[in-house]
Amino acid sequence: MRWEWITIPKSDGIGDAMAEHIEFSINGTPVRTKPDPSTTLLDYLRIEQGLTGTKEGCNEGDCGACTVMVSERHGQKIGHSAVNACILFLPQLHGKSIRTVEGVSCTNGSPNCVQQAMVDLHASQCGFCTPGFVMSLVSGHLNRSHSHNDVIAGNLCRCTGYAPIVRAAEAAFDQELPAWSKDIADEIATERYSVASHDFFIPGNVEELATWLTANPDATIVAGATDVGLWATKQLREIRPTCFIAGIPELGRIQRQNGRWLVGACATLSKFRRFAGSYFPSLSELIRRFGSVQVRNSATVGGNIANGSPIGDLPPALIALGAQLVLQRGNVTRTIPIGEFFIDYGKQDLLPGEFLRAIEIPDHKGTFGCYKLSKRFDQDISAVCGCFRIWAEDGVVREVRLAFGGMAATPKQAKEAEKSLIGQPWNEAAVRCAMDKLSEDFSPISDMRASADYRMETAQNMLLRFFVEQTAPEEVTNVLEVQP
Repeated sequence: MRWEWITIPKSDGIGDAMAEHIEFSINGTPVRTKPDPSTTLLDYLRIEQGLTGTKEGCNEGDCGACTVMVSERHGQKIGHSAVNACILFLPQLHGKSIRTVEGVSCTNGSPNCVQQAMVDLHASQCGFCTPGFVMSLVSGHLNRSHSHNDVIAGNLCRCTGYAPIVRAAEAAFDQELPAWSKDIADEIATERYSVASHDFFIPGNVEELATWLTANPDATIVAGATDVGLWATKQLREIRPTCFIAGIPELGRIQRQNGRWLVGACATLSKFRRFAGSYFPSLSELIRRFGSVQVRNSATVGGNIANGSPIGDLPPALIALGAQLVLQRGNVTRTIPIGEFFIDYGKQDLLPGEFLRAIEIPDHKGTFGCYKLSKRFDQDISAVCGCFRIWAEDGVVREVRLAFGGMAATPKQAKEAEKSLIGQPWNEAAVRCAMDKLSEDFSPISDMRASADYRMETAQNMLLRFFVEQTAPEEVTNVLEVQP
């Protein structure tokens, strides 16, 4: 099916000749609406569209019962992403295509290969979670993802039926793609235009964003909404006026520039993980444990930083890598080390009307490692996150950066421990001295995730493990092999 998008003239100024409506498609049907910016896709599907196959479970992006597939353009390519509809605001869908469980069957009405495999292999028990699993697997099937356990890590089955669900995923993997998947390209806008309403704005480029924020410095900036979404669904907070920035092309790019990597603030964690896999494998593995596939497909690098959480896992890694933040206010930009951005708990170095534009990651020498401690492997907040970079030449430490999350009111560098290592031999004695120095850098608290003593001991042992993995990896392998 082919259908045409309405083309709105591009505006020279905010509010002039701009559209007030957003456009997207649901299961191949075009939709044009002027939404409340705090309306979630889940509520819109169930209440306005009557598509009740998408379920409400946790309403905070944890259980996956509301999973849908969103498709959008990335240059000349079409990307398909499983996302949580419960924490996705309607304006975020502007120009995109949405598929729900009602829209994935074959053209003759019979189940597609994923649905049929779920039936044949008895992968549905009470059935409440089943639509979310189907949509995660449909998205994985279109993306040819063979990591089935990762694909469904964000879907909770209360009946504990995971084994047959994985078998269904395996059975469907090599099957032909559904016929409707060929129509998705025609359901997505070829040119994205700006939208200006009295209580929300969707800028088309960075210049429009900067201009609008200068006039609306108290606005809520929404990129992936995996954090702000909970403000609306759980805290019932007012988020208007709202600026939706994830669709700005410049903010989604990752590119090489002037001897360093420039990561746009709206690059999703999924995209950043693919990038990190080639250059920072340990960071890629750390990102694998951020939320779920659905969360990582929406959440952004900039959002993980700008929300200022002391237990955000990305800032410690970027501090260890010596990253800098590019901040913009109006047409003025400034660059600061990421560690200086976090002033105190809940307080960042961000001026009114200023936004995070990009993250610069310089080239570095030496070795780099990331470690996360949490009660669950998937979808859990860190008790402690430690990230380390060491450059040793001729057996002597020349450069070192040690950073932790969960150990203080902000993500923080362990400067006393670093001082103790500089100029010392890269050996166990020096590392144990640095471990002792961590008590001068941090005074962790006790809370529901860990006691202060446990946090300190864990942080120290993370540094020791990093040393052993770099100097005697076979010892770590031997230990892991005897674990139950």
